[in-house]
Amino acid sequence: MDTTPRTETASGQGGVPGTGVPGGRLRDVVQLTLPAASAYLSVLRTATASLAARADFTLDDIEDLRIAVDEACALLLLSAVPGSGLECTFELSPGVIDVSVTVLSLNGEPPSVETFAWTVLTALADEVSSSVDADSRVTIVLRKRRGIPEEHIHSPRAAAPETPAPAAAAPVAPWTENAGAPATGPVGTP
Repeated sequence: MDTTPRTETASGQGGVPGTGVPGGRLRDVVQLTLPAASAYLSVLRTATASLAARADFTLDDIEDLRIAVDEACALLLLSAVPGSGLECTFELSPGVIDVSVTVLSLNGEPPSVETFAWTVLTALADEVSSSVDADSRVTIVLRKRRGIPEEHIHSPRAAAPETPAPAAAAPVAPWTENAGAPATGPVGTP
């Protein structure tokens, strides 16, 4: 398994992790190459969740991205050449994670957009696309934007202004047993 983290500016020049580089927005790029087999998808799911958490995604967004990457890989593994590699690239920019998953395909066809798995992908990621190159390498690209962090949802600044308490309600008559019901016989009979 090859893991190659690097930091670049948006212009593609190298940089130092955790520092601002003049000439572009800082982004981290993480590349994983795994055997194209479902047994290794748990490694990719864990990496996805870890990187999304590092980017301050909400718990719901982390889970959505983790499931979307898993679905994208499952779609690609259906037509992967046995013994080939599954390449996954994560690009982390402020508030956004782009994930690209690529595999050498037996048929060189993009995944069908008419499947339930594709519907799941489009529901969980903000943007989804697929492509095939001349070498029959099929790629699915996902983009997920960070949602509002949960701690900001219930903060006092985000809460609606308090409304004054209603005036005291009129006294209510005490409840009595069988109030309004006939004293004998089933309800509704004379």
